[in-house]
Amino acid sequence: MNKKDYYEVLGVSKDASDAEIKSAFRKLAKKYHPDVSKEPDAAEKFKEAQEAYAVLSDKQKRSQYDRFGHQAFNNMGGGGSSAGFDFSGFDFSDIFDDLFGSSFGFSSKSSSKGRRGNDVSLTMKITFEEAVYGCEKEIELEHYAKCENCNGKGGLKEERCKYCHGTGTITQEQRTILGTYMTRTTCPYCKGEGVSYKEECSKCKGKGIIRQREKKKIKIPAGIDTGNQLRIPGYGMAGYNGGANGDAYISFTVTSHELFKRDEYDVILELPITITEAILGSKKEIPTLYGNVTLNIDSGTQSGEKQRLRGKGIENPNTKRKGDMYVIFKVIIPNRLDRTQKDLIAKLSKTDLDSSAEFTKFNNYLRKSKY
Repeated sequence: MNKKDYYEVLGVSKDASDAEIKSAFRKLAKKYHPDVSKEPDAAEKFKEAQEAYAVLSDKQKRSQYDRFGHQAFNNMGGGGSSAGFDFSGFDFSDIFDDLFGSSFGFSSKSSSKGRRGNDVSLTMKITFEEAVYGCEKEIELEHYAKCENCNGKGGLKEERCKYCHGTGTITQEQRTILGTYMTRTTCPYCKGEGVSYKEECSKCKGKGIIRQREKKKIKIPAGIDTGNQLRIPGYGMAGYNGGANGDAYISFTVTSHELFKRDEYDVILELPITITEAILGSKKEIPTLYGNVTLNIDSGTQSGEKQRLRGKGIENPNTKRKGDMYVIFKVIIPNRLDRTQKDLIAKLSKTDLDSSAEFTKFNNYLRKSKY
């Protein structure tokens, strides 16, 4: 059977540069490697591309091929090709390092770089006042640190992995009825590190990290609210292969206050007042976040009305501007009255207290609705 032209297999011209030939093979290898391709003829196309690249990437073999074609390699041994060319001993490692090290996610010693540790999440409950004014707290953190006994390696007396010979990967040659192709996988014995250890570290039990408890003072900024987080750099999980530690994130839960309610950076105070204070008006001392103030209550104040006090809310930590405070009036109806109070209310009921627009509107509708 006539073999395909090597240049045609790689899809390059006969005057293609070495870089163009290598790039063409990389694309084909990535597309047709039997470990990733699901095309039915992938193994055959991958084998053709391997053979073409093994010839055209070698200056001497390429020169022979340009002069004599496939006949140049007849009677050279039957390793991987029915036409006589044996490429089973060809080193594809530079190509596979590119492909398997990045495109397919296989690790190797060269790619065993330091990795940052994972972050951890913690929760903390603080009071309403601590959230409003800010505070400093001493907390105990579980700090995951690199084991100093083994320098984070998990073992002692390092030696080159005898299975992968320090490369971190194992290359296997597979022969099928369609030819020979090479596969590279992460070394299962050293997990891609390229090294092993004669002794397991007794301090960290081979993990390379140890868990420590450490007390640390943290400053909680004013204006923090439930759900906000505070980052503590370096107090997460330990890094890998010398990588930096992760961070710790503290999520806050703010407890409720007995009087104040919060609406973002505004504060709400529900103020109980008597009937006489609502009817006649009065002055009343009330608490705020910044000390007591005297509030003027207008006569005829209705239950549910609110009064705004500018700048008496919570400071926004980003803008440094304070929110407002809203006082909502709640007229309290007494449950019990003494004889004197009842007499006064009875006398008051005989006066014209129903002359307001609300009463007039209601009574007019009531008269219309009667049949």
